[in-house]
Amino acid sequence: MDIKSGHPSPVMTDSPQISNSRLTVRQSRPPHSSSSSQNNNLLLTVPRKKTGIIDDVKANAWFDAMIASSPTPALVNKDNDATTDMTYREWTVKYPSALTTFEKIMSVAKGKRIALFLDYDGTLSPIVEEPDAAYMSTDMRTAVQNVAKYFPTAIISGRSRDKVYEFVGLSELYYAGSHGMDIMSPAGESLYHKHLTRTVSINEQGKDVNLFQTASEFLPMIDKVLCSLVESTKDIKGVKVEDNRFCISVHYRNVEDKNWKLVAQCVDDVIKTYPKLRLTHGRKVLEIRPVIDWDKGKALTFLLESLGLNNCEDVLPIYVGDDRTDEDAFKVLRDGPNYGYGVLVSAMPKVSNAFYSLRDPSEVMEFLKALVTWKRSLG
Repeated sequence: MDIKSGHPSPVMTDSPQISNSRLTVRQSRPPHSSSSSQNNNLLLTVPRKKTGIIDDVKANAWFDAMIASSPTPALVNKDNDATTDMTYREWTVKYPSALTTFEKIMSVAKGKRIALFLDYDGTLSPIVEEPDAAYMSTDMRTAVQNVAKYFPTAIISGRSRDKVYEFVGLSELYYAGSHGMDIMSPAGESLYHKHLTRTVSINEQGKDVNLFQTASEFLPMIDKVLCSLVESTKDIKGVKVEDNRFCISVHYRNVEDKNWKLVAQCVDDVIKTYPKLRLTHGRKVLEIRPVIDWDKGKALTFLLESLGLNNCEDVLPIYVGDDRTDEDAFKVLRDGPNYGYGVLVSAMPKVSNAFYSLRDPSEVMEFLKALVTWKRSLG
């Protein structure tokens, strides 16, 4: 897995989509918000925002992508009209529920070692208006803790590793933050990869953990862009600029629709002079990342290789996620040598590389419980 950073200009892709850390591992940067003051030495020169029609073609293209990746949340449920519900039922013919087909999945898993990979937002916790309030329930935490007793389990999230660790709070898991650019092993567990160097650090209990960080060279650049984005968007009501260490998330979930173009223009004004950074889209979030050949699919493959589970016929990887960024991992399991099952968490029809589906985090929790019950039944 070669890491490349040779793109000549920012790239718009289809891949999209959050307190202080309880870890003492490589303390993350101070938190930023769109209303906080910044060190002027770190700020870039950013043109003042102009209201009205935006002429920049790239910003308009980004705006169109913002609309496409942020549909109106019309969830399908029992109260919806029959036509919409029938559409969802038809969709589940192609992407059947991982709960109703659980026995079929386990028939394939019999005699194999399951490796479990989980997204966080929208998978283990609900999508909420305020990203910093995306807490997982106590019951979900117990379900994840129990499943990790039987299967190697990793959380792969767009959030910073420290943030997702704080939300989950389970030291026995593998954590891959910033879309897999920042990976940490559980205490006492060794990780090795022939193409990447590791550092050994100390967690909050004073135990050694392994860290793999594929984009460390970009941190000074990301720092500057972070400060500039905070400054340039500070007058847009509802915008939140989130520091995810190796990437930056600009949330516009609470921004009025009429100001979305303004958000796109501000982001363009800042990153257009940084050809080594690219823009991706999630659900009402713009994400700025380094231009390297790395994503959640690469992180999944990295973890399988590091755990000695790569290209093994007796291994069944399962990845559960809800956003476009998870499609990279679904594709790896569908098309790559590490054949496994992607499970898309969605209550509305979507085109996906996944094999199965679940409606929401509550069904994810039931699926995790079913895995534990199945494993215990084997004795």
